Amino acid sequence: MKTGHDDLPPGQRWRDDFPRFGVTSFARRFPARPDVVCLQWTGALREPLVLDAAALAGLTRVEQRSNFHCVTSWSRRGLMWSGYRFRDVYDALIRASASPQVSLVVLRGEDGFRADLPLADLMAPEVLLADRLDGQPLGIEHGAPLRLVAPAHYGYKSVKHLQRIELRESRDGYRPLGPAFMSHERGRVAFEERGHGLPSWLLRHLFRPLIGPTAAILARAMKERPPPG
Repeated sequence: MKTGHDDLPPGQRWRDDFPRFGVTSFARRFPARPDVVCLQWTGALREPLVLDAAALAGLTRVEQRSNFHCVTSWSRRGLMWSGYRFRDVYDALIRASASPQVSLVVLRGEDGFRADLPLADLMAPEVLLADRLDGQPLGIEHGAPLRLVAPAHYGYKSVKHLQRIELRESRDGYRPLGPAFMSHERGRVAFEERGHGLPSWLLRHLFRPLIGPTAAILARAMKERPPPG
């Protein structure tokens, strides 16, 4: 761990590595084809759309260095992501088919994990659909073949193994994944929006003892992953 607190958001601590991390019940769920981008768009559209790597390649590729902040209170400094701005994808390939009333976006990973964000938040210039990390193709441990990168939000919003993006006109009928206290509609790091119903300082203290065991479970699952095919 780094001891400096320069540019650290409230309640966070730097760490020097970038472990595979997430909800342990998803630890042994992996994408069937981690080298193939197939991103479905459903919901408030005239008709469902599917984007592949070739469709994304027609847009401007962006390289971006940004920090990553896990809701459990650890942070990793200066990761170099490469991919496509969400707003560029939406404006160029999706908006013409989407309802003008879209306000909520549900992001679903191939492993079954999901999170949601307001469309307005996803249109920020630093939000990416990323397929590369630190100059290399995105590995399975960090979300291959495609993941969201939303640096202003806690890491659970940056869904890995993106498979489907669902556009909704409201939150009606949508239930976030997991207990309510572990999820926030926006999850902004600067405002320490870790969850609901419990103060953020308490959530930090509840989460911190779980960091080491959680990282160990996910690392072990990765090591024991069956070979492809």
